[in-house]
Amino acid sequence: MKINFISLGCDKNLVDTEMMLGILSEHGHELVNDVLDADVVVVNTCSFISDAKIESINTLIEMGRLKEEGTIKGIIAAGCLAQRYTEDIRKDIPEVDEIIGTMAIDEIAEAVDRIDKGNRETFIKDIDGPLVYGKKRIVTTGGHFAYLKIAEGCDKHCTYCAIPSFRGKYRSVPMDVLVSEAKHLCENGVKELILVAQETSLYGTDLYGEKKLPELLRKLSEIEDLYFIRILYCYPEEITDEIIAEMASNKKVCHYIDMPIQHAGDRILKRMGRQTTNADLRSIIEKLRKAIPDIAIRTTLITGFPGEKRSDVKEMEKFVKEMRFDRLGVFTYSREDGTAASRMDGQVPQFIKKIRRNRIMKLQQGIAFEKAEQEKGRTLLVMVEGRMPDESLEGNQVYVCRTYKDAPDVDGFFFLETKNDLMTGDVVKARVTGADKYDLVGVIDNEFTE
Repeated sequence: MKINFISLGCDKNLVDTEMMLGILSEHGHELVNDVLDADVVVVNTCSFISDAKIESINTLIEMGRLKEEGTIKGIIAAGCLAQRYTEDIRKDIPEVDEIIGTMAIDEIAEAVDRIDKGNRETFIKDIDGPLVYGKKRIVTTGGHFAYLKIAEGCDKHCTYCAIPSFRGKYRSVPMDVLVSEAKHLCENGVKELILVAQETSLYGTDLYGEKKLPELLRKLSEIEDLYFIRILYCYPEEITDEIIAEMASNKKVCHYIDMPIQHAGDRILKRMGRQTTNADLRSIIEKLRKAIPDIAIRTTLITGFPGEKRSDVKEMEKFVKEMRFDRLGVFTYSREDGTAASRMDGQVPQFIKKIRRNRIMKLQQGIAFEKAEQEKGRTLLVMVEGRMPDESLEGNQVYVCRTYKDAPDVDGFFFLETKNDLMTGDVVKARVTGADKYDLVGVIDNEFTE
């Protein structure tokens, strides 16, 4: 079979996709990049918020049209939407042949085989059941960086979030499995590992009875071919002094943290079921910056949560002005089936959610532009992502790079001008010579002239 994958949603979903690609490859199937060349299309769906659900549904419907036209033979729906809305997919998108839940990705080869036999099956397992890990992965991120999913599920039960209902309770991947997987990835060219989970800072509590993220960071940093370790999705209340100390002292750990806070108003934080207050958030940010002065802090906020008033938004705006985050994303509240927040009074109209989001994003834009300007003259290690084929300056080439402040797909870029020929994944020392809005520009350090 010729198989095409469409992976939607988050980086954690992408790791599942890469494991399924590896399983199919080991079973002799051919993986193709173009859906028009495929016999079977696997859509690894997302169901986090409404926009993600719509994208997943529309993609399945579009694949259904291709199947009706005879372009493809079969469709497999996998991932979060498939787990959460199994019966709806069966009823409303009958073109889908097989459905694979979030804990059944190891059944992907069996699902493909059953399509060839004309069967229509559903592979759904207990969301709190055994994790699928240790499978061969086919990395789809270019080979120089990869995501390492260190845990599955979540125990937080924030009132707006449905993830525990289709990803299950928090379960860590054993440390020896992670270290082995990381070594294999680095032996095959990966230079940056990005640790992901619904909540990374809780790693190990279920397996070892205590937080083991610092120990995991130490063991990963012993991998010779690894340059950078980046940490995403640390809940602020779980960031310990030991985690901060390890980030500060471990030369391979990027001075970067993704710390979702979602709001800054105490009243709304309580309604959200969050475990922090405005004062708590200020305290942890102060701790991080005191221990790691050059740390880049990324966070996310939600506007329009049920019951949110203008005074709550003003409190959030004040917080953003004073905290001056390096990176900030703002989302409008999405009313999700089965969540406590979906039943709350005071649902906010969508247009007001957007107005509030845009106000905060405009405020953050000014902060981000100022911070970019302040980087001028600084020397940074940058990782090459690729060359801009149509760009040259006085005979020099222009490369798209990332600094330690830039996680893939969500942050900015460093545009590097150099006479040298570079390859994707190269790590070079560069001097910042200017800024272009969110992005930095510069040259290789030894080529710098006033």
